[in-house]
Amino acid sequence: MAVALDYAAEPARPGRWYTQLYVQVLIAIAAGVAIGYLWPGVGEALKPLGDAFIKLVKMIIAPVIFLTLVTGIAGMTELRSVGRVAGKAFAYFLFFSTLALIVGLIVANTVQPGAGMNVDPATLNTGAVEGYVTKAQDSGIVEFLMAIIPTTLVSALTGDQLLPVLLVAILFGIALSMVGEPAAPVRDMLERIGLVVFKLVGILMRAAPVGAFGAMAFTIGKYGIESLANLAGLVATFYLTSLIFVVVILGIVARLAGFSIFKLIRYLKAELLLVLGTSSSESALPSLMDKMERAGCEKSVVGLVVPTGYSFNLDGTNIYMTLAALFIAQACNVDLTLGDQIALLLIAMISSKGAAGVTGAGFITLAATLSIVPSVPVAGMALILGIDRFMSECRSLTNFIGNAVATVVVARWDNALDKDALDRALSGPAPAGPARPATETDAD
Repeated sequence: MAVALDYAAEPARPGRWYTQLYVQVLIAIAAGVAIGYLWPGVGEALKPLGDAFIKLVKMIIAPVIFLTLVTGIAGMTELRSVGRVAGKAFAYFLFFSTLALIVGLIVANTVQPGAGMNVDPATLNTGAVEGYVTKAQDSGIVEFLMAIIPTTLVSALTGDQLLPVLLVAILFGIALSMVGEPAAPVRDMLERIGLVVFKLVGILMRAAPVGAFGAMAFTIGKYGIESLANLAGLVATFYLTSLIFVVVILGIVARLAGFSIFKLIRYLKAELLLVLGTSSSESALPSLMDKMERAGCEKSVVGLVVPTGYSFNLDGTNIYMTLAALFIAQACNVDLTLGDQIALLLIAMISSKGAAGVTGAGFITLAATLSIVPSVPVAGMALILGIDRFMSECRSLTNFIGNAVATVVVARWDNALDKDALDRALSGPAPAGPARPATETDAD
């Protein structure tokens, strides 16, 4: 007997508005802001709720990536298509990651949010940023590349890094495909396990409002809304730049690929609210992969592009890096020449690769960049430490949308996109959670 698995979404069933996941997350975010503002101590104490939810999601990320990519590659008729998809994905990542860095440089030079602050780096308290600098120095490019290779085949699935899982999944999928028919029972078993794993994703996503509530209450309770006033110009500039990048640049890319960026954002609104509440794009990674499949992208493309993009296609982080670096330079009255800025851009192109989609990774990556660029004082990072949590939310949202767009575009480039399914997904009611796969058994 052969098993054919259909991951298509069931027709949306009408329900009361408060049963929708995105509504629950939105209410939870608002409640978290209120608790954090009115009772800061209580808000800080709620941090474990957000941390626990993110840990629950990270628990399921490795199996989701492994199963999606292995079964997708095993189902490919030609192994050459794996390299073809990877090549197109990395070409896309390199171009738009670099473009995001350039956009950050242009905006920083035009708006100059740090000009006039006249800060003496020697007067800054660098103790708070020393931990980030140490982490950055311990994560060089060689260490990053070596970390992609897991200690054992199984340890990739038990760690907390995405790229080792990706490497093992690609190799296992290729081996499964090369073995051919004798490996069919293994492939069928993995597909059946995938049914259970995606059902588990749906169960975990019901806890999203609790996680968003705890994370937002902690953020507001610890840092306070009033802390935004001190550096409101930088925060506003970063949010506006990211918005322009998404609406204009990614919007044009989406239009050229045959879909609307606004419809895509609407389709992913529950995930975007979850990312906003937790300040982590990883919290919505399993659901993003599921929705991209439902939107007509082939499973093998989704399994390769989405997790790889979480390390190599971080548009929001790249905008933040160059914008924040020039803000620090301007605030400390450091005059960067064109050559200095080009050097900063080139270093950022390397250091930004491999930044995980978790809270604080952007700040660590910025520390790694400034540690190599002697012109900009690393001590200046103390200026933006207090507001980094607020900018982390925008980084995560921009990264998330950028990877969703990349998945559709690469799938279209590779003729691996069901355009009718994409149109139905983006035009119809947004599904509330992961699809319930249906199993159909046919005789051989």
